[in-house]
Amino acid sequence: MELAHELHNRLEQKPILLMTHLVLGYPSLEDNRLVIEQMAANGVDCIELQIPFSEPIADGPVILKANQDSLETGITVEQCFTFAREMADRFPQVCFLFMTYYNIVYAQGEETFLGRTREIGLWGTIIPDLPPEEGQSYLQLSRELGLAAITFFTPTSTSARMEEVAGQGNGFVYCVARKGVTGKQTELDSSIEAYLKRCKGATALPLAVGFGISSRADIDRLTGMAEMAVIGTATIKLVDEQGPGAVGPFIAGLLAGSCQPAAE
Repeated sequence: MELAHELHNRLEQKPILLMTHLVLGYPSLEDNRLVIEQMAANGVDCIELQIPFSEPIADGPVILKANQDSLETGITVEQCFTFAREMADRFPQVCFLFMTYYNIVYAQGEETFLGRTREIGLWGTIIPDLPPEEGQSYLQLSRELGLAAITFFTPTSTSARMEEVAGQGNGFVYCVARKGVTGKQTELDSSIEAYLKRCKGATALPLAVGFGISSRADIDRLTGMAEMAVIGTATIKLVDEQGPGAVGPFIAGLLAGSCQPAAE
């Protein structure tokens, strides 16, 4: 099933979906297992599995440090593929996607990287540093393999640019909530509503809103304006401060009263 169709099916049961993010190998793959188990048990719909890269230009200091620490412990792309296969097999109710930077894809070769991504059961890829103009072969291969190639809207995108970008990808569109990198708290004021109305006018794909989303109030604010909220830095900070066991209650609190946990 195509990812956009799967997400629309889920929206028949939930007013808004949730996507979370973790850096593979940080603090360890075993911690990643514990965190994903709790995310899946508490109703997370999609999880970005970030393959660490030395220069993650879209990421703020928390995720940057997680990338650096994971690389210093020796994480490899092969380990990431093996781990991702394990998670996709173990938690079929979650739509897993690889998130990484284009150097990783280029080093493997687009055909190899995307073919393996499909073969291990992931739904798609998120490559934030590859603009559509430079990624035509990646986009075409993704379409041929039935993988979602996620594109991005930003608050500075013109409506014409949004329509152009949305037509290149599939699955959903990642709507960056503000300028800058991940991690900084985002104020979801009246400008977000106008921005998301422009986003909806440019595509029929589901909208996923991320960058600085961290609380139940943020989720409530986005409900009705977007199809999915993205939580990234908040869960990584939580694991740093309280350990993997704190993730389950945090996710449950985000979704309490709005989403039912997915079946095991």
